[in-house]
Amino acid sequence: MRRSLKLAAVVLSGSLGIASLAACGAKSTDNTSSSTGAAAGASGLKVGMAYDIGGRGDQSFNDSAARGLDKAKSELGVTVNEAEAKTGEAEADKETRLKSLVTAGYNPVIAVGFVYQSAVEKVAKDNPNVKFAIIDSASATQPSNVTSLTFSEQEGSYLAGVAAASKTKTKKVGFIGGVQSELIKKFEAGYKAGVASVDPSIPVFTTYLTTPPDFSGFNDPGKGKEAAQGQLDKGADVIYSAAGSSGNGAIEAVSNKQGAWAIGVDSDQAAQPALVKYKDHILTSMVKNVDTAVYSYIKAAKDGNPLTGVKNFDLKANGVSLSTTGGFIDEYKAKLDAATQAITSGATKVPTVPQG
Repeated sequence: MRRSLKLAAVVLSGSLGIASLAACGAKSTDNTSSSTGAAAGASGLKVGMAYDIGGRGDQSFNDSAARGLDKAKSELGVTVNEAEAKTGEAEADKETRLKSLVTAGYNPVIAVGFVYQSAVEKVAKDNPNVKFAIIDSASATQPSNVTSLTFSEQEGSYLAGVAAASKTKTKKVGFIGGVQSELIKKFEAGYKAGVASVDPSIPVFTTYLTTPPDFSGFNDPGKGKEAAQGQLDKGADVIYSAAGSSGNGAIEAVSNKQGAWAIGVDSDQAAQPALVKYKDHILTSMVKNVDTAVYSYIKAAKDGNPLTGVKNFDLKANGVSLSTTGGFIDEYKAKLDAATQAITSGATKVPTVPQG
């Protein structure tokens, strides 16, 4: 999942070049030698992406953003450069990463995750001619050259809660959050509300792996596995993790428990290469279509009509959804369709703060 809502983008030309990006863990994927690369050269659009903790390959949040970038590279012919984050890094490291992308001429630059909010605001103010996008964060103090790409995670999580409450045999379910933050509490709030809509007597065991400023809870499969095992030991047989790559550990723990089910997040985790071996234990995933937001942002920039302000992707706009890989929630389709209709029509208002 990985957290609820964020993205950032930047553009500007400079003279440091790719060497400065390498120092920040960036990976150049310039395709000017290809036919689509030629289009990029003609349009001059160079897109930089700064990943959140876990980076490309987390099978979750960052990978969803990466899919949008890959699609833009393939279909729009843009030149891209990717910069990886480090666990335990300082705020200055995030600023340096963004500055390096700007100086190397990447525009726009997309920041993946709310942890970039302060860094994006500072770098954007210093570079008013550069366009930035930040995923999963919106601030009243951010400058006008920053676009927020946000999601209604609580709505997709509500549907995950409906599925969990319908599937559980023990009448006990669990929720694991990577970092106790406003964003992840939206996942928790929606999930609990969805469970309660089916059966308010079902308890939802809740575990957060870390609290800010410790964000390692998004990149520690060992902690995720331990937390899931603790909930399984208390009788939970369906566990939803909104914890980035830490959720991979939770899925592993659930797969070792007969009759237990995991609910993935951000990407369709039953279809991810590193997790496909657990696909028969993944009930569904609350898919957060970060790839759609990233691609839409880049295409708008290429078309000369950039997105501005806050662009929210909700259930009605297909910004969030449930995966159906494996067919394990097919029997609840009517119930899930009814819940979806109630949300998109406005009949059901899903809370963004956990109730009770």
